[in-house]
Amino acid sequence: MHPRCETAGCRNPLGRGRRRRAAATLAGAALIAGGCDAPRQPAPPPAAAPPSAASSAARSPAPPGLSWRRLASAPSQRTEVAAATADTRIYLVGGFARDGATLATVEVFDAATGRWTRGRDLPLAVNHAMAASVGDAVYVLGGYRADRTPSSAVFRTEGGGWRPVADLPEGRAAGTAVTVGGRVYLAGGIAPGNRLADRMLVYDVAADRWTAVPGPPTPREHLGGAAFGGRVYTIGGRAAGRGNLAAFEAYDPGTGRWTALPGLPTPRGGLAGAATCSGQVVGVGGEQPRATFAEVEAFDVRSRSWLALPPLPTPRHGLGVVTVGTVLYALAGGPRPGLHVSAATEALDLARLGRCPP
Repeated sequence: MHPRCETAGCRNPLGRGRRRRAAATLAGAALIAGGCDAPRQPAPPPAAAPPSAASSAARSPAPPGLSWRRLASAPSQRTEVAAATADTRIYLVGGFARDGATLATVEVFDAATGRWTRGRDLPLAVNHAMAASVGDAVYVLGGYRADRTPSSAVFRTEGGGWRPVADLPEGRAAGTAVTVGGRVYLAGGIAPGNRLADRMLVYDVAADRWTAVPGPPTPREHLGGAAFGGRVYTIGGRAAGRGNLAAFEAYDPGTGRWTALPGLPTPRGGLAGAATCSGQVVGVGGEQPRATFAEVEAFDVRSRSWLALPPLPTPRHGLGVVTVGTVLYALAGGPRPGLHVSAATEALDLARLGRCPP
């Protein structure tokens, strides 16, 4: 694992085996959109944010030559999914079906071959779950059960299937999970009692143990997340009464402190996030009451500025977003607000923004 790129699913391009073909730099764990106020479908997003939630952050135009590619569609249409990577394989897990059923479905896209395969189902059907990867293992955390209660169950890939590991200290859904230094950080989301989570949960993989630290200064759910350079980044999101938010905050595990950064240029919840190997934290998609967002915006960690990337060909919320090598992938999600589903798989090569370090 490259020391600067410690995100969930991040891989060293010069690592062993399949990693020599393409590095997985991040599992964008945030996964996420729509509430759950009815047994069979998510609630509509809250009303547009008040002026105080609007971002004043400027964004520069994308460099020329960047364009999205449409890839083979996923085998099934879903929304409110979770996604994470293992080598060049992207795991797309859980979510809602078209009829509102909560799913245990796992489908795997191999970025090296461009092909989908069916994985072993999760032991528990969940929507609005979080996912991250540590080494070659994918972890699926929490999410809403079919009865609309947040789960505390955590599963990891093992031997072609799934193995339970230590439960979360409390149920959690609609948050974001990333990996830094062998620990998984689960930020934001909804806790039991339908309250905004105020603690960030931290999983020590080696010890199989959870602890808690202060959560993002702006409590919110349906946010995106990423990690780069040893820091956890939380992107956008929303909160009841405040609508879509521009909050963009970073946590340094070394100091235990959060830092507010220039806000997301387009405030939105229901988005997903990822980080590139060259140091861009990207927010993709999202929803508002009457439409989904096509915006794709990248924060350059070094220059501390935002960049407008080409918009999604298929605007979506509740999608999975990861990076493999220099390529950003957007998978599944809802093309319209509420309970709508898609199997779209689209990719944007960001090599023009920088190459993966050796």
